[in-house]
Amino acid sequence: MDIYIIAISFIIPFFILLIIIEEYIAYRKNIKINRAADIISSLSSGITNVTRDGAKLGFILISYSWLVEHITIYKLEPLWLAITIAFIIEDFAGYWFHRMNHRINFFWNRHVIHHSSEEFNLACALRQSISDNIKFHAILFIPAALLGIPATLFAIISPIHLFMQFWYHTQLIDKMGFLEKILVTPSHHRVHHAINEEYLDKNYSQIFIVWDKLFGTFQEENKLNPPIYGIIRPANTWNPIVINFKHLLQILKDAYRAENFKDKVKIWFMPTGWRPDSVKNKFKIEYIDDPHHFKKYDTKNSVQILIWSWIQLFFAGFMMFLILLNISILPQILTIFLCLFLFLHISSYTFLLDENKWALIMEFSKFLIITLLLLDQNKIMNLFILKINLSTIWFYSLISLIVTCYFWIKETNRKNKLKFV
Repeated sequence: MDIYIIAISFIIPFFILLIIIEEYIAYRKNIKINRAADIISSLSSGITNVTRDGAKLGFILISYSWLVEHITIYKLEPLWLAITIAFIIEDFAGYWFHRMNHRINFFWNRHVIHHSSEEFNLACALRQSISDNIKFHAILFIPAALLGIPATLFAIISPIHLFMQFWYHTQLIDKMGFLEKILVTPSHHRVHHAINEEYLDKNYSQIFIVWDKLFGTFQEENKLNPPIYGIIRPANTWNPIVINFKHLLQILKDAYRAENFKDKVKIWFMPTGWRPDSVKNKFKIEYIDDPHHFKKYDTKNSVQILIWSWIQLFFAGFMMFLILLNISILPQILTIFLCLFLFLHISSYTFLLDENKWALIMEFSKFLIITLLLLDQNKIMNLFILKINLSTIWFYSLISLIVTCYFWIKETNRKNKLKFV
């Protein structure tokens, strides 16, 4: 089984436990750090990312294995030194790639999901991208390749490095004394997630804060200016898949509307948020001008819809593990269809939280997919390690379709009544 899938199988329950503990401590301290719809959106985003990565749905422009094979000039030994250098290079490359994702318009689309929550908590750490499907970050690992550090070492170090970034997404830990000078702490990362003008585009480091201090992007948290979280162009949706591609869609629209060819090309590589004058004056979009007085996205869902969304989230997690545990024996085409089914499922209940009619379209689409797969049940049913056949999934999908339609009709009737009050 893939190292990544093994690591995920162990680390996800641990992360969920920490999220529960964080919420319990916040409750005891009477601190509001979570909203139900927001945390459902965050966890759903994590499921899409883990599924995409586990199923290896993406394209590698240049691989680290190829670099090691072709440009190694020295074999670094012993192993402990190779591990140390590899971790430092991973963190150094992470700083620059992170900075690039923030500063270049097109690349922001690869990272916007992570900043889209208007809360700051451990759950938002799981808002990871599915829009970074073209992989080229290996180019930043050339120093490691020159030293002959094997790809297998990074296959282990990279997930560990990523998981080490989870803990500092919290408001419950204050400044940490001497560690503030060396490591990225919750205080540093609160600044990074903030949209206050003083905090924008600061603290890109991932493990060692020294990179920000070396390259002029460090900003200390100011108690007189508490961080306000989110993105300058608010997402205004709980659907993580929409958030992943919303910025890209805006760039495509602006490039199409641009009056000259130069702007059509330029917009992709300009600083994040740049729009041609001819476009931004004619086609206005929502910006947050004053972070301290903006209204958070809030759909005020009923308790029943929130409970149903939690149930749907649990099923999404189940489907994720079902796909990942069977990934080595499933035909590629079936893997793609099951991933599509899962993504439509997530879109359905998060659109329902948005009170968006696309929830029904997603439900009917996923039901159609699972029905078509069910017609080929005899060829598929014995593939699953967990002995879960498609009939069980189809039956749940039928219930999901009925319940979603019920909630949609109920909400529609409620809104119609309000119009006449």
